[in-house]
Formats: sequence, structure tokens, C-alpha cells
Amino acid sequence: MKKLRLAVIGQGRSGRDIHGLFYKRESNIWFDVAIVAEYDAARREMALREYPGCEVVEDYREIFDRKDIDLVVNASYSDTHYSITREFLEKGFNVVVEKPFARNYYECSDLMNLAEEKGVKLYVFQQSFLTPYYEQAKALMENGKIGDIKQVSIRYNGFARRWDWQTLQERLGGSVYNTGPHPIGIGLGFLDFSDDFHVEYSKLDLALTSGDAEDYAKIILTAPGKPVVDIEISSIDAYSDYNLKLQGTRGTYQSKTTSYKMKYIVDGENPEQPLIRETLRKEDDTPSYCSEKLIFHEEEAEFGGSPFTTAVDRFYQMVYENLVDGKEPILKTENAAKIIQVIETVHAQNPLPKKF
Repeated sequence: MKKLRLAVIGQGRSGRDIHGLFYKRESNIWFDVAIVAEYDAARREMALREYPGCEVVEDYREIFDRKDIDLVVNASYSDTHYSITREFLEKGFNVVVEKPFARNYYECSDLMNLAEEKGVKLYVFQQSFLTPYYEQAKALMENGKIGDIKQVSIRYNGFARRWDWQTLQERLGGSVYNTGPHPIGIGLGFLDFSDDFHVEYSKLDLALTSGDAEDYAKIILTAPGKPVVDIEISSIDAYSDYNLKLQGTRGTYQSKTTSYKMKYIVDGENPEQPLIRETLRKEDDTPSYCSEKLIFHEEEAEFGGSPFTTAVDRFYQMVYENLVDGKEPILKTENAAKIIQVIETVHAQNPLPKKF
């Protein structure tokens, strides 16, 4: 199998600690790092040690004239995703861009149109769709095991402070642009990326951040014939015990990224209760409340893999198979653009004062 040659832009927490870990894993049978662009000299030296045989440059523009690069991975700062991706597409490179895809839907559309015009591929790094916890939940929704899903609750919560560049609006920071593409994307996935989705409610606020971008977000999404999707991204939730919960007409599924549990009933095991219009009473005529012992089934298990291991491997496998074999990618770039539509709408509904 011929490996493809990568140019990687940025060696920060994403470029080095997520993408870079994949490049160095034995499971990476598809790509070699040919060149790294990084303005920080110490990180360039680190890249030389960590990716044997690669070259390093300070300015990503030095890559523009290279003819031996199969794919550019743009892991730059969030506020430069659009501009840098556009430059590489214009030069005829295939590009993977980190989330967030761009600042707004117009920029996403511009990049997608440019990629089509230039005859190159554009991918958005939204690996959460390839995680076991999302795929299992989506399968449950489709197979009906816990019935008709009425509500999907997604929690990306914790209790922690941040004080880095990703807390600044001017750098496209804040919980919704930074963390939001994962839970918002998953939420849209449960709406089947309907073109008729609607942001029913949203609220952005600041709690523990040192910057001026939100660290609390509440978003409710709907679409015709789909469940209500309730999303939270909070820095002040000290007792969040799940990432994803489905409430169905026959049961509940709840998961973290590493494990799940499920409680449900099976048709036919619990006889239907006839409607009684009169006041319920006990044998001694005292008032009674509706109560019964339903026959439940329960399951729980650990997942194999995580959003930063198995899901990353599968993302790059998808990219390789699309570039080399022409296999249709699982993740659609136009769906990543819808995620930005939601983010753009939420920020329009909740303008925050800029302090820096």
C-alpha cells in the first residue's frame, strides 16, 4: 500500500497531540508526514525528532510550490482556518481543516465551491461521528430498540477554568466554536441533518473564563418529525455524568464516550393497562396512585476506542480511501457547514460584548 504524503500546518494541541499522535501510531498505514509548518522554533525542532525524515518550515506559504504533497492538514488557529484553507485550495491542494470549519456559513460555502472549482478534496475534521458512542446511539434510534426517540440530550460539561487564546472572541474562541462542533454536529446527526432544522432556543454566557468568549452554552434544536435535541456546553457543571442520552418510548440510553447503559421494556412483556376514568382507590377506599412493576431489561458495557484513537484512525482511513480509491466519504463536508450555520445563528441570537 502506497502511503500518501502530508503537509501539516501547526503543532499545537490539535496538530501535535491529536493528529500527530495518529501519524506516529502503528495503526497509521496510510500517511507519512513530509513537511511541517510551524512558526515556533522549538516546536519545529520537536517535529524533526517526532516525524523522522520530515522537513520543517516556519511559513506555510513555503509549501505552495511543492508538487509532492497529497494532503494538507490545517491545524492552525481557529481564526485562520478559513484563510489558510482557502490559500491551499486555490493552489490546488487537497485539504483537511480542523474544526471549526470556518467563521460562518458564507465562508464554508466559499471553501466548498472553491474545492469543486479546483477539482480537489476538502474534509472537515469532525471525528466525533465515527465514535462508538455516537454510532451505537444512532443505530438504536434507527432499529427502534428503545422505541421512538422523543429527546436527545447532549452534555459536554465540566467544572474548570480556561485562560488561553481560545477564550477570546477575536480568535474565534469560546465554547461553541471550540467544543461546540462536536455536540452540535451530533445533535444535527440525530436530526438527519435536515435542511429544515431550527434553533428553537439558545443562550450564551460567561462564568469562569478569563477571556470575553462564552464558557456556558445552551442550545435547543428541532426539525419536523425529529426528536428535540437539547445541547449543553458548560464550564460550571461539577456533576455531569453523561455525554449523550436518548429518551425513547420504550426506554433510555445513556453514555459517556467510554461506556454506556440502557434500560428498556420489550413489547408484549407488560400487559397494556386499560384507561380508568374514575378516581383510583385501594381496597379500603383510600386514594391510590398509578403504580406497577414493569419488566425491564438493562444493559451496560465499555466501548472499545475513543474519539482520540479509533475515531481518528477511521477518519484518516476514510480520507485515504476517498483520495486513492474514490470511495464515498462517510462524513459530508456540507454537513459540517450546517454545524457552522447553527453556531452562526446562536452567536447572532446572543451577541456578547468584546473586551479584548
